[in-house]
Amino acid sequence: MTSILLFDFDGTIALGDGPVLAYARHVASALDDGDGFVESIRTLLAAADGESLDGYDAVRRAAEERGADAALLSAAYLASRGELATPAAPVVAPAGLARFLTGAAPCADRVLVTNAPAIRIAEALDALGLTGLFDRVVTDARKPAGLEAVLAALPAGSRVLSIGDIWHNDLAPAHARGHATALIGGFADPEATPSYRATAFDELIPRLEAWLRVPDSPPSVPSLTHTHHLEG
Repeated sequence: MTSILLFDFDGTIALGDGPVLAYARHVASALDDGDGFVESIRTLLAAADGESLDGYDAVRRAAEERGADAALLSAAYLASRGELATPAAPVVAPAGLARFLTGAAPCADRVLVTNAPAIRIAEALDALGLTGLFDRVVTDARKPAGLEAVLAALPAGSRVLSIGDIWHNDLAPAHARGHATALIGGFADPEATPSYRATAFDELIPRLEAWLRVPDSPPSVPSLTHTHHLEG
């Protein structure tokens, strides 16, 4: 039986508000809004308002309230991705992730699935110390529907654990197919029913290692204590 670990990128393996704030700065520049817009986003990120899926969604909502259209938001987002993993949009890896991925290699395929474009993903993985630790990288995934396509293309009978910070995008499609899921950080989502839940990745490592060791372990287990907050 093939075991597969599916990882999200932003907010899951790439942490920090840097990329979101870079997005906000480009939106602010396009809106000629000075520093006011960026500071409002800092406040939203600190509060984790509960209405947004993540920081990017918080920027989108706030920008649309100021009259931003889809073209402006797309251009600002792409510009911010060009700064990914630079001093303008820094990211850090979760504690213990590189070690976990290295140890998981003999047991599972490690797949990165992100809605982000391929822009600077390789450079970001290098900056995070994760180069070579994923067997496959899927960009422009268009989750959640795109995750359905990834899952459908896996070998029949695959044992899957999907790990991410947004229930609707990263985990719900896997959950619907009976696969295990792990929710890390993220904005509050009352609909989320993950197999595993924690504030930070390193808290999950013992559970994930146990999942790798026991091929027929059930997908639903008691959750870890979780405090909702945004990480990237």
